Amino acid sequence: MAKAERSVQDLVNQIKRREIVLPEMQRRYVWKSSQVRDLVDSLYRGYPSGAILLWETPGDVQLQSFAVEQDGVPIGSQQLLLDGQQRLTSLTALLTGEDLVVRNRRRPIKILFNLDHPDVLESHDNSEQINLEADDLEEEEVEEIDDEDTEEDSSNLTFIVGQLKFEKMPNWVSVTDVFQKDNTEILRDAGVTSFDDPRFKKYNQRINRVKEIPSYVYRLDVLDRSLSYEEVTEIFVRVNSKGTTLRGSDLALAQITAKWPGCLADFQLFEKSCNRENFNFDVGVNLRALVSLTTDQCKFNNVHQIPRTSLEDKWPVTKKAMEFSTNFLKSNCGVVTSALLSSNNIALVLAYIADRWNYSIDPSEADALRRYLLLSNAKGRYTRASSESVLDQDLRTVRDGGRVPELLASLVAQVGRLSVEAGDFVNRKSTSPIFRTAFMAFEQSGAKDWKNSLTISKLLSGSSYSLQVHHIFPRARLEGQYDKRDINDVANFAFISSATNNWIRARRPSEYVPEFMAERGKSIFEDQCIPTDPELLEIDAYPLFLAKRRELMAVRLNKFLQTVETID
Repeated sequence: MAKAERSVQDLVNQIKRREIVLPEMQRRYVWKSSQVRDLVDSLYRGYPSGAILLWETPGDVQLQSFAVEQDGVPIGSQQLLLDGQQRLTSLTALLTGEDLVVRNRRRPIKILFNLDHPDVLESHDNSEQINLEADDLEEEEVEEIDDEDTEEDSSNLTFIVGQLKFEKMPNWVSVTDVFQKDNTEILRDAGVTSFDDPRFKKYNQRINRVKEIPSYVYRLDVLDRSLSYEEVTEIFVRVNSKGTTLRGSDLALAQITAKWPGCLADFQLFEKSCNRENFNFDVGVNLRALVSLTTDQCKFNNVHQIPRTSLEDKWPVTKKAMEFSTNFLKSNCGVVTSALLSSNNIALVLAYIADRWNYSIDPSEADALRRYLLLSNAKGRYTRASSESVLDQDLRTVRDGGRVPELLASLVAQVGRLSVEAGDFVNRKSTSPIFRTAFMAFEQSGAKDWKNSLTISKLLSGSSYSLQVHHIFPRARLEGQYDKRDINDVANFAFISSATNNWIRARRPSEYVPEFMAERGKSIFEDQCIPTDPELLEIDAYPLFLAKRRELMAVRLNKFLQTVETID
């Protein structure tokens, strides 16, 4: 294995000229905006950023596309990128200004640099980025209903993910602009027009420091071209399994493509088919379904032992089962998008059930199955530690002939009770399973936007009508009197359109609720379990408002979930 060094700029140029390409074994681009931000921040500070692993390809390897355009013609030999795709894709987009859509974000990412950052660099607080799952099911992460970005205290930060309000501030500049514009233009846009300006020296030095990022040198490990694809796959798996770089599904994909060349194209085609139905089941999710239907267990540990013929035979079966699963979720459960699922494993266990029951489900059992799936969703059955083991438990139950009563018994053993209580909403986030289920209950009751009267739905189109999570008591009215956790309590959240949200802004509920009730009636609030008693809409009564709404939401969810304490 050869050693080498190469600058960020040289690596970016090689990617654009197709001298660095992606093998089929690689995963897709999956980074979140915060990871791109933190990479730039690390390079700005001069922190180590790992090594890059390449392979001198013999030229007969199945490839896939980068998430950025490669529009050049190679002038040298091609090398396969085995480790470093996420970093180099992010840096290529930032250096060239190409749009890059990151995970869980609709708009292309933009990273902003704070010319006025403190001399002692502040770090981002990552305390909220804890993965609640102990295993590698990173694909369980789901899109928030409110897609607005928040950087609540950014004045002391060096880099942030771009937001319009900061882009308009002269001290915040686009990192891409720093790479592509000269210092004079950047300084002028920041309001510095003279060498005598006290900010000139500081800003100029900081701009130059960002401009040094393309000169950062990565260490390269280059595998010899004489190695076989199988050997390189084994190296790829071993290197990435040592840390948290890849998910189990990524390592499984590498092993599957090694024995079944060309399969990735069909996997990606089916992923697009799922996405068109508003179910964001990526290749990793569908691979887990394939493994489950092939081996009667969901773990990827023994993928290398599955014969290619078994995988090829079970792939059409898997697609059929997953298609049934999404149709059942939509038509029978009211789950019209995977954004409402607390875990994609709900779709996987349903696919397994459909296949093992030969797609023969009578009406009464379909109703029971619907109830089990919605209860599992609300209770977060697969969002707790060891979710793989929980999924395997359900697969074994079905494999051994168990039906819905046995599945419900396992759920009761896990969560203790099926009913929902007011206390279940305390200290829950907008992404919590119980709040997603509350949305479905509100939607079923016909809840409408308070201004345009459109029924709330995750499938609404157009920026003005897209659904947002709205603070019933605006944050600006509560800050200073209540702590952040209470302000962001889910009992203070309602679902309305972005246009209505912008119209309300920071008005007190004691002001806007009576206005809406006079125009639209009381039901627009009752459909979302929002108390309208005047005395509960005052700022001082906020704790009483939360307590009352939790009670109303618990009653609504118990009705929606048909909750009883027995499992017969």
